[in-house]
Amino acid sequence: EMFYTCGPNEAMVVSGFCRSPPVMIAGGRVFVIPCVQNIQRISLNTLTLNVKSDKVYTRHGVPISVTGIAQVRIQGQNKEMLAAACQMFMGKSESEIAQIALETLEGHQRAIIAHLTVEEIYQDRKKFSEQVFKVASSDLVNMGISVVSYTLKDVHDDQEYLHSLGKARTAQVQKDARIGEAQYKRDAVIKEALAMQVKVSAQYLNEIEMAKAQRDFELKKASYDMEVNTKKAESEMAYQLQVAKTKQRIEEEKMQVQVVERTQQIMLQEQEITRKEKELEAKVKKPAEAEKYKLEKLAEAERLQLIMEAEAEAEAIRMKGEAEAFALEAKGRAEAEQMSKKAEAFKLYKEGAMVDMLLEKLPLMAEEISKPLSAAQKVTMVSNGGSEVGAAKLTGEVLDIMTRLPQAVEKLTGVSISQVAFPKKGRQLLLFNLFPIT
Repeated sequence: EMFYTCGPNEAMVVSGFCRSPPVMIAGGRVFVIPCVQNIQRISLNTLTLNVKSDKVYTRHGVPISVTGIAQVRIQGQNKEMLAAACQMFMGKSESEIAQIALETLEGHQRAIIAHLTVEEIYQDRKKFSEQVFKVASSDLVNMGISVVSYTLKDVHDDQEYLHSLGKARTAQVQKDARIGEAQYKRDAVIKEALAMQVKVSAQYLNEIEMAKAQRDFELKKASYDMEVNTKKAESEMAYQLQVAKTKQRIEEEKMQVQVVERTQQIMLQEQEITRKEKELEAKVKKPAEAEKYKLEKLAEAERLQLIMEAEAEAEAIRMKGEAEAFALEAKGRAEAEQMSKKAEAFKLYKEGAMVDMLLEKLPLMAEEISKPLSAAQKVTMVSNGGSEVGAAKLTGEVLDIMTRLPQAVEKLTGVSISQVAFPKKGRQLLLFNLFPIT
């Protein structure tokens, strides 16, 4: 065989060719070359040791016997401890290893007993076990052995020292028990009386509390009834208020819907107005502006035409005015000459001049006299049978009025038309005035 294996409770040590220092394997396999390499095994099982120390004198010289149980094993996981164990125990059996560990533990146990009293060992076993475990572990580690546990199993002596300690303790315990019993009975009686008192007090208090509870119940019930009725009334009022609020909210929503509808209508109307404005602008405003531009141009042309016509007319009027002015100038010169002639005639014949002026006005006077008759729309003639009738009658009355004028002139001016004498030159001037030649 060239391959060797071992379980977790065993370690293998391979030495020889190419194995210096030796290889230690705890729970595994290893390749071994025959003839040139050697393999050895060492157990890693836990060993139970019954550590018994007989008649060991304590610190006060009392001999006692102590028995402890220890669990030890070779530490395979720590290479240094495994190497130390291999050096010390290789080739030895488990019993031999256990005997070496047992003797070591017993020596430490005896040393610790010698430093303690019987009372310390008996009363504080845990402390004793911890000291043995601590001291033994530090020594066995150097051998590659670890102490798994140590427990004090038994402590006894041949001098009945522990029995005496037990008697005294028993008597003390019995004394304490009797005292405790008497105190218990006394306390029981006191407690019973107190319990009775407490019972009666509790009964009375219970009745008082029941009465209070009944009173509180009635008060609470009345309060709760009032609160319930209040809550019912508030609930009814809240329901009515909520109904009113709901109706109001519905009305508000309706109003909002109407407002929205009205807003939409206004928007539609505004859009329609905008559309109509654009349509009006396209169909009316633009053509109107074009027509306006056309009319402005036509008016401008007409204005220019009127200006030109007015200028032409003004030129014609100017020329006509110049002609009329020339004619008026000629006529004025003729009239001035006529007036000069009249002035000479009036200068020569004052009365004749007055007569001349009167004669000039006679036609106008006749026209003024006959004007009322000419304005009359209807004339009714009444005849007495002996005179003229009709138009002859009217003209005769006008002429009759005219024949009375010389008399009126004579009365006003003192000049008699029939008696005025005109020289030849004066008569010519008079005739010229009466019948001017233009």
